[in-house]
Amino acid sequence: MPRKMVVIFGASNVLWMVFTVSQAFKMEIFPEHRVIAQIGDVISLTCRTTGCEPPSFSWRTQIDSPLNGKVKNEGNNSTLTMDPVSFNNEHAYVCTATCGSKKLEKGIQVEIYSFPKDPEIHLSGPLELGKPVTVTCMVPDVYPFDRLEVNLMKDNKLLKNKEFLEPMERKSLETKSLAVTFIPTNEDIGKALVCQAKLNIDEFDFEPKERETTKKLQVYISPKNTVISVSPSTKLQEGGSVTMTCSSEGLPAPQIFWSKKLDNGNVQLLSGNATLTLIAMRIEDSGIYVCEGVNQVGKDGKEVELIVQEKPFIVEISPGPQVIAQIGDSVVLTCGVTGCESPSFSWRTQIDSPLSGQVKTEGSKSMLTLSPVSFENEHSYLCTVTCGRKKLEKRISVDLYSFPRDPEIEMSGLLVSGNPVTVSCEVPNVYPSDRLEIELFKGESVIESKTFLEDMDRKSLETKSLDMTFIPTTEDTGKVLVCLAQLRVGEMEFEPKQRQSTQMLHVNVAPRDTTILVSPSSILEEGSSVNMTCSSNGLPAPKILWSRQLNNGDLQPLSENSTLTLTSTKMDDSGIYVCEGINQAGISRKEVELIIQVAPKDIQLIAFPSESVKEGDTVIISCTCGNVPKTWIILKKKAETGDTVLKSRDGAYTIHKVQLEDAGVYECESKNEVGLQLRSLTLDVKGRENNKDYFSPELLVLYCASSLIIPAIGMIIYFARRANMKGSYSLVEAQKSKV
Repeated sequence: MPRKMVVIFGASNVLWMVFTVSQAFKMEIFPEHRVIAQIGDVISLTCRTTGCEPPSFSWRTQIDSPLNGKVKNEGNNSTLTMDPVSFNNEHAYVCTATCGSKKLEKGIQVEIYSFPKDPEIHLSGPLELGKPVTVTCMVPDVYPFDRLEVNLMKDNKLLKNKEFLEPMERKSLETKSLAVTFIPTNEDIGKALVCQAKLNIDEFDFEPKERETTKKLQVYISPKNTVISVSPSTKLQEGGSVTMTCSSEGLPAPQIFWSKKLDNGNVQLLSGNATLTLIAMRIEDSGIYVCEGVNQVGKDGKEVELIVQEKPFIVEISPGPQVIAQIGDSVVLTCGVTGCESPSFSWRTQIDSPLSGQVKTEGSKSMLTLSPVSFENEHSYLCTVTCGRKKLEKRISVDLYSFPRDPEIEMSGLLVSGNPVTVSCEVPNVYPSDRLEIELFKGESVIESKTFLEDMDRKSLETKSLDMTFIPTTEDTGKVLVCLAQLRVGEMEFEPKQRQSTQMLHVNVAPRDTTILVSPSSILEEGSSVNMTCSSNGLPAPKILWSRQLNNGDLQPLSENSTLTLTSTKMDDSGIYVCEGINQAGISRKEVELIIQVAPKDIQLIAFPSESVKEGDTVIISCTCGNVPKTWIILKKKAETGDTVLKSRDGAYTIHKVQLEDAGVYECESKNEVGLQLRSLTLDVKGRENNKDYFSPELLVLYCASSLIIPAIGMIIYFARRANMKGSYSLVEAQKSKV
């Protein structure tokens, strides 16, 4: 019985151990089941085991796509990090842990979203009372947009709600918007537009799940009900003052601008204040004054007419109502009065800026000297004359200009016929540049003109230019380019009112039509002289350069004269001679081949085997010439009845079985285009004895040998002659020569 209990107890211990081991190996994954991450963030998935040392881990997606993350294993932990989170990480991930023969798996779902910024509110224009405006609420870079809801409210009132339930064709960040058009009213002033965006991802909470943007409404009202008040009156005495006050309603409050209508229809801006005060009024100050209320959405105007009545005494200002002075000159403004015994004078500018001049008063005249004149002096100056209780003012306008130098003409390069060139006409240190006109003439014709009407941001001396590209021709040579600059300042005459510069055109022509004249000929006899004259057309006249072309193609300079003379020419002077016409516009080239011919020389006339032979023998008469090309050889037999031309082959004539009548004088004539040379020999033929008819073995041997030797000798003579003519001997090359 005890033994049975021990066995049972032991078996129970073993079962308990097995049960304990099987329960010890566990695995957990964090976060559990699901994680929601924003695109661009960093998330980590951790897989942890207990009851196994050490386990092995592996990660995969449910559909076996790439992990798009980094795995780090440390002991019982394995971490999958996704940095940054992207569309490629939206999967179900599975962690597998292996401990010996056991394997455990846990899964976790990764869902992503993008909701990075608050909505943006955009208006189609300023909010003007009573005029429709469109408000757009824009949610940038959202995903998934099919779970987005946007509300647009004005204060707490919902204007529009929109859900974006259309299917997504692909995973992407998209910007969604909601637009509402409404008409602003007075009640909207001070209210706010609110754009709310909500992104709902299943039932899980995440931050931010809602974003909101607020924009306060600024409603504008165009100016209206503009009113002008005048003090003391719209009718004034000369020398008096007037104050005009203007008001206008609008939101925001309109800015007030005062201006005066001029006789020419233009408007002269006077002030940007609500109150305009004019002092020391003159008759010419009479006219229509305009007040305008202006804000961001509109303007409204009102007019008033002022009438200034003249006084009995007369004030004159010289040199007239307008003086035009060049910057740097001296100007004297003189104010004189008639009809007043003790006048008093004062000077000021229309806008009460400093005079920047010296005042000198003598009796009934007052002089204001401006020296030197600068930009500070470009004003309307007022001379005020007080006579008792009466005042009279005269105004003179000082307008400035700068036109110190003649225009400058520059070319972009050398004038070459047929090649485009740009002409620049530059007027330096000019003012005012918006009244400058530049004209470019070629001869009597205007080829380009330009005005500079752009607004001047500030008063300054500027350099202006006119550029024009044209293609010069030879007909332009001798013509004159004229750059005429005109500066128009007002309607007054002044000097200089125009300046001009001229430049004579000298059009270059690249060398062409290059020709070579050879005298007496390009084919010469050795020892003679030759003149080769080269000419080339161009402007300026091209420089002539003679060269000789070497065997390697290089050029050997010979002469810079137009005529190249060779005296006592030799065969070595044969070759290609090159003439080049050169000027700054280009180069032209012409070639000529010079051939030096040599008269025949070193003629040899021989008879083989001897000049004395026996009747019946075979004899070869051969004529050869020295190293002279293109030589003709003629063999003749002289006779009293006339010479006989022998039919020779390569200068050799063979006589088989020579007869007594073959004896005589043989002549060789070697000639070419240059000359000829003669050689002669006498062939002696001895007859046989008539009474003997014998045959010897020696004669038979000689006859057999001659039948072989004579053709061989003929070939030797042929090749030797060809070798002499060429200066060398080659069986191969000899086949190609001509006699």
